[in-house]
Amino acid sequence: MSSTTNVMRYLAKKKIPFQEHHYPADPQLSASEIAQLVGLDPRRVFKTLVTVGKSGEHYVFVIPAPANLDLKKAAQAVGEKWVEMVPQKELLPLTGYVHGGCSPLGMKKRFLTHFDESALSFPTIIFSAGQVGAQVELDPRLLDFPTAALA
Repeated sequence: MSSTTNVMRYLAKKKIPFQEHHYPADPQLSASEIAQLVGLDPRRVFKTLVTVGKSGEHYVFVIPAPANLDLKKAAQAVGEKWVEMVPQKELLPLTGYVHGGCSPLGMKKRFLTHFDESALSFPTIIFSAGQVGAQVELDPRLLDFPTAALA
């Protein structure tokens, strides 16, 4: 697979250098399993989670593959009383991405997005390129997103 995704087009337009990683497309694979398939440290592979807050606003959180999102910390990071995960069936119509191929870049609508602060401890991180079977690797400091302790 070597098709160009919206994420790759976005990065190219912004002149943000990135490297592609491909793996056998399987939406059932966890982010940690993907890290293993592409031969990378799972702490450098990040998953994209979409939530909805008490206010009805949607938020995106990007956390390390082996971690679980701390919903209380996530809510604090965005100033909400609480946040909960968006039901999987709502992901595609909301973001334009399917489960297993959700990226923090190139969604249908731009949502407030926070990266786990651990992303800054690596020279590069890896996250979905916007389709199952493709990841992008880049320097997280080149992205303009706030960071917080989320996991």
